[in-house]
Amino acid sequence: MSIGTNIKSLREQRRLTQEQIAEKLDISFQAVSSWERDEYKPDTDKLIRLAELLDVSVSAIVEEKANTFKLKDAIYNWEHMKTYVKTTARNFKLKNTLKAVDYAVEAHEGQKRKRSTIPYIYHPLNLACHALSMGITEDEVIAACMLHDVVEDCGKTLEELPVNDETRELVRLLTHEKTTDSNRDEMMAAYYDAIAQNPKAALIKCIDRCNNLTTMSWGLSRDRIYRMIKETEEYFPRLLKVIKTEADYNNAAWLLQYQMESMLDIYKRLM
Repeated sequence: MSIGTNIKSLREQRRLTQEQIAEKLDISFQAVSSWERDEYKPDTDKLIRLAELLDVSVSAIVEEKANTFKLKDAIYNWEHMKTYVKTTARNFKLKNTLKAVDYAVEAHEGQKRKRSTIPYIYHPLNLACHALSMGITEDEVIAACMLHDVVEDCGKTLEELPVNDETRELVRLLTHEKTTDSNRDEMMAAYYDAIAQNPKAALIKCIDRCNNLTTMSWGLSRDRIYRMIKETEEYFPRLLKVIKTEADYNNAAWLLQYQMESMLDIYKRLM
C-alpha cells in the first residue's frame, strides 16, 4: 500500500473528511487529495502533524504494506457470554452473580466501547468469563466483575445494586472519581492504595487491566496508550503481589502477570 492509500485508509477509519484534515493542518483540501492520489507526498512537518491527528506513528503512514489483515471488533458474541455466565452461576448457585448479570446488561444498554460499535456490556462479561476460565467461582468476585463500571459510568449508586454488602464494597473500591491533570497522580495513588488492601478487588482490577490492554490499540489515542503503559507499570506489580498472597489465586496471578507484561512489551516494540 502506498503512502496515499495509507492516508486515505486511516482518514476513513476515523470518519474524517479531506476538508477536516485540511482544516486541522492549515492546508487546502486539494493538498490532502493530492496526497491520497500519490501525486505529492507530505513534507516532514505535515507528516508529523498528520500522524498526531490520526493517532498513529509516522511509520504507519509511510510504510508500504504488502499484506493487509482482517481485523475483528470482538472475539466472542456477548449474548453467548451472558448465557455462559448465567448458566455457570446457576450451576454454582451464585445468587449475586445471577442478579448482577441482568442488572449490568440493563445499566449499560446503549453504551459502546470507545471508538467502536461493540456494546459496552462485552467488557464486564469478558471480565466474568476471564475469571471463570481461571477457575474462580466466588460469587462476589464474578458479580463485581459484572458491576465494576455501573456506578462510575451508568449513574447508579451502590445502595441500589441488587447484591450483598461484600459485592458492593468491591464495586466501591473499583470505582474512581473523575480526575484532572492537577490531581490525577494523587487520586490514582489513593485509588490503587485502597484496592491493594483487598485481594479480591486487586484480582478484579488486574483482570480489568488485561482486558483494557487488549483493546487500547483501537480504543485509545497514542497519548492515552503511553499513559496506560506507565500506569500499569507503576501500580500493577503491587496488585499482583497482593493477589499472590491468596493461595486460591496463585494460578490466576501467574496468568495475569504473563498477559500484562506480554501486552506491554508488544506495545512498546510497536510504538
